[in-house]
Amino acid sequence: MGGAFFRPNAEFVIIVHTGDRLNSGTDSNVHLVLRDEKGNHSDPILLDNPLRNDLERGSVDTFCVPLDKTKFLLKHGKLTCIEITSDNSGLGAEWFVDRIHVENKSCNKTFTFPVFRWIKGNRQYRINLLDTCLPQSEPPATVQQRQDEILEKRKLYQYDQKFPERFPGGPVQIKTLPEDEEFSNSYKWDIQKQKIQLKVASKITMWTSGVWNSLDDLTNIYTKEVFTKPKGAYYWRDDLNFGLQRLARLNNCLIRLVTSIPEKFPVTDDLLKPVIDGLSINEAIAQKRLFICDLEILDGLPVKENKVLCAPIALFFVDMSKQLRPVAIQLFQTPGPDNPIFTPMCPPLTWTVVKMWYNCSDAAYHQALTHLGFTHLLIEGTAIAAHRNLSLSHPVFKLLAPHFLYVMNINKRALEVLVADGGWIDIAMSYGNKGLFALVVKGFNQWRMDVDGTLPEDLKRRGVDDPNVLPSYHYRDDALLIYNAIKKYATSYLQLYYTTSEHLEKDTELQDWVAELVKERNFSEGGVGILGVPGNGKVSSIDQLIQIVTCVIFTCSVGHAAANFPQYDEYGFPPNYPAMMNGNPPTDPQTSVTEKDILDSLPDKSTTLDTMLITKVLSTKGTNSLGHFEVQYIFDPQAMPFVDEFHSDLMEISKIIKERNETRNPQYGYLDPEYIPNSISI
Repeated sequence: MGGAFFRPNAEFVIIVHTGDRLNSGTDSNVHLVLRDEKGNHSDPILLDNPLRNDLERGSVDTFCVPLDKTKFLLKHGKLTCIEITSDNSGLGAEWFVDRIHVENKSCNKTFTFPVFRWIKGNRQYRINLLDTCLPQSEPPATVQQRQDEILEKRKLYQYDQKFPERFPGGPVQIKTLPEDEEFSNSYKWDIQKQKIQLKVASKITMWTSGVWNSLDDLTNIYTKEVFTKPKGAYYWRDDLNFGLQRLARLNNCLIRLVTSIPEKFPVTDDLLKPVIDGLSINEAIAQKRLFICDLEILDGLPVKENKVLCAPIALFFVDMSKQLRPVAIQLFQTPGPDNPIFTPMCPPLTWTVVKMWYNCSDAAYHQALTHLGFTHLLIEGTAIAAHRNLSLSHPVFKLLAPHFLYVMNINKRALEVLVADGGWIDIAMSYGNKGLFALVVKGFNQWRMDVDGTLPEDLKRRGVDDPNVLPSYHYRDDALLIYNAIKKYATSYLQLYYTTSEHLEKDTELQDWVAELVKERNFSEGGVGILGVPGNGKVSSIDQLIQIVTCVIFTCSVGHAAANFPQYDEYGFPPNYPAMMNGNPPTDPQTSVTEKDILDSLPDKSTTLDTMLITKVLSTKGTNSLGHFEVQYIFDPQAMPFVDEFHSDLMEISKIIKERNETRNPQYGYLDPEYIPNSISI
């Protein structure tokens, strides 16, 4: 800690935390005025320690206040606000302040003033004690400042739609990245640099061209140091692994209970009895043992030249050992002689390659929607709307801000590197950029916050909310624990500030934020265009607000972690979860497929290496665990116990999940709160 030692004749000590942001330090002359509850104020106090370079980026500086500067303040009174001014002199005139603490040595009390603002030259900033209140409760002296700050933020945080014009209706993104959204020195995300470092460290750069000669050739490329063998490489042919991929891997949100077989999927008792324990289809449905995944949304998507992307339907059965197994796959939506139904009774390698074609389609859905669309891009629009409408002093902003960390910057870089023409998606996936863009738009036109974004409702809609109906659904079981903890945290916190419906109705900032979430998805209209937002643009109950906030925090943390961090284990061994397939899928359930046919369908060595590199980088956690915020925005003493309780709940959940994994085979550790970041930071 920089600054000065406490002097006996100093009643007040000021501790200043300068932010860790680009150009956040200042050499200007900064003065502070202290005000107490009786309206008394100090003389201007210069924040300067002689012979020290104060107020530098990321620094903590201490300043002792001479007695003559505070003679008009009540010695044992409560400080209610501070005033900050900078004279705009020297280099780095603008100054970003995280927070300022003022210690009153006479009564041994500390007063906290969260700032989290840029202090610009020749302007006065008045920061209230704890700086947390609804707009209708803002002290008269700072009402105009609060309104002006929102207007300034709206100029910085403007919407844009960056998908090509041929894909109208794409998600909104930030038009120009504000400096405040840049990475700090402590967090840098350069995928190209990390790829090069991994390449060198892996010592496998010699195989960057050509095709695979055998499955053993592919299996033996992994090392003990950098590219350890992905989990999927050990059991990629196994039907139990294929079942678990629907329950506890990357894409856990599609499987649903069968209540009737769709006409487009003409399975029969004769076809299925050998693989569903001799039951008829109706008996299996009645026993709630049949489940389905239908990737109809992929039908008709654009794909790369000479590539095929199936729109498959897969049927699964819970066997007598309570394990989920695939029992039938149809690779396209319309049944017919050239689109038969495959079952485990097919020749073994034929069944294996059919599952690979299904997983290639599942990967297309995963990357475009489960991962990019329904976490990264959805939250970017939500965060922009929050910055545009919620004051820095708003309690909801303080609750959500840690979960928006870096998402705009990550998305900007991802679109420049991964989704750009010639980027990884374009090279390594069957549908390329065009198919991904089209699928994101399709998905955004279907996704609803009140169902898809509300885990209990989503599980109920899909008929998989009962753990006795679908065992081994590890994602559901672990995610529900954390969802409930987040909801409890959000409920306690929000009820502190909204004790009546009138508090909600008169909160113009909150109502503007929610209205903008619902407003048509068009950058010129200024809306995010999210369907199913509780209240449909006007929050009238605390339950609606709790549902919205819980969805946002859950999506930023659990939703993204579940979709992102298993990527290397799944994609790192192409036969397990191929991002792209060559050739054409099989059309005859009786024709045997050879190992050479499987090898020919896989990406070449260069594309495989690139997929390994990308998914290895993306599977690396870069920021703090859920609840351990990089920046602490909440200082209200009444709210702090809820933060502490949230920490305790997450620690207990971590213990529960670790205990569960002692008997799970394989384990599912991706939703241990220790490993879930607060935000979409990679």
